[in-house]
Amino acid sequence: MKSMELAKRSKLVFMSLLLSVAVFTTSCGSGKDGANLEIPGVTGPVVSLQQDDVLVTMVFDNLQLQGGLRYAIPKYPNSYIEISPDLQSNGTLMAVSISLDDVFNGNLSKLDPQSLPGGRALPGVASGRLPAVAFSIEKFHNMGVYLGPDIFGIFIPVKGLNLQNSIITARFYAGGDRVGNLSLIGEDQDGENGGFLLMLDMKGSVKKRLKKQAKKY
Repeated sequence: MKSMELAKRSKLVFMSLLLSVAVFTTSCGSGKDGANLEIPGVTGPVVSLQQDDVLVTMVFDNLQLQGGLRYAIPKYPNSYIEISPDLQSNGTLMAVSISLDDVFNGNLSKLDPQSLPGGRALPGVASGRLPAVAFSIEKFHNMGVYLGPDIFGIFIPVKGLNLQNSIITARFYAGGDRVGNLSLIGEDQDGENGGFLLMLDMKGSVKKRLKKQAKKY
């Protein structure tokens, strides 16, 4: 009887995971329409270039704050993360501003390589690790900013993805062009460290354009 109950529970967990994957991937599209994965409870992320800063914005629909704060990102002297009440909804706006001066100054590549919070390998990275800084701010514990020779990434913790320790990765688009990958990270075996990982491509011509942009300012 116990073995039958265990089998039923395992089947339910598996079916729940399949359903979650189907829900998340319905918005992926074929790649031609530039549709991105949807993150439950989050509007975005949206990536744009503001002078010599890469700006990543998102709204957490179910998180309410009475006021806003701006935090410096460790080891990134010209970059910051800001959270504030969203003007267009009842949620909370997060803006991550990464200075290209910080990205290209060469010092960040000397940081200790890190994996995802909790120790799982970074998806899409051969070694599973990249030079990174890990930090926490109000309401967001264990954030991470990653930088490789051709990749920039940021991990944002989010609860309630219900992915049973699984990871879903899809192409990420901005302005109709693929600019990287977006991964949904399920909670680990301890029920922690779930969230999403945005990895932006900085190879070849993209890096050249970004360096040229940085020199203008």
